[in-house]
Amino acid sequence: MSLDSQIVIVSGLPRSGTSLMMQMLHQGGLTTMTDEIRMADTDNPRGYFEFEQAKKTKQDPSWLAEARGKVVKMVSALLYDLPATESYRVIFMRRDLDEVLESQEKMLARLSRPAAPRHQMKQSFAIHLDRLSQWLLTQSHMNVLEVNFNQLISNPEPEVHRIAEFLDHRPSVEMMINAIDPSLYRNRKPAVSDQ
Repeated sequence: MSLDSQIVIVSGLPRSGTSLMMQMLHQGGLTTMTDEIRMADTDNPRGYFEFEQAKKTKQDPSWLAEARGKVVKMVSALLYDLPATESYRVIFMRRDLDEVLESQEKMLARLSRPAAPRHQMKQSFAIHLDRLSQWLLTQSHMNVLEVNFNQLISNPEPEVHRIAEFLDHRPSVEMMINAIDPSLYRNRKPAVSDQ
């Protein structure tokens, strides 16, 4: 099926690299749907690329018709709300869970909001991701490409080629690589010593 008749969804847990992927696809030449209501800030200096209507898909999926051939960001829990009347290519971001939680905790602290205990959140996220992965395998209207955020940052070229191939070589590999700024990878696990 042609990319023009499908909807590209960038998904994953919050703080898993979804905004980076949106930046990459946007810079690579694809049309991204964003309303720019949520402005860039310390946590995402290049912007969030969010589209508020995507959060209300369960109640009102009418926006999906105008999303064909475009890219939309949706947090992982919202994938269940996408109707099978459309066809999707899902780029699913995976990131080390401790890094995701570290990033979320710092963001919540800046907003003066409490964070749940990390061990509880880690277990909850692991269960959610496992169930979602199993569910995605049963969705014939969804084609899924998993992208590892950590590998994307440390060795972009192979991952970016995979993304371009998944999207019919529409986005520019060179422009997508140029969109990656390793200096924004601030919440990373310390390297484990071999000693």
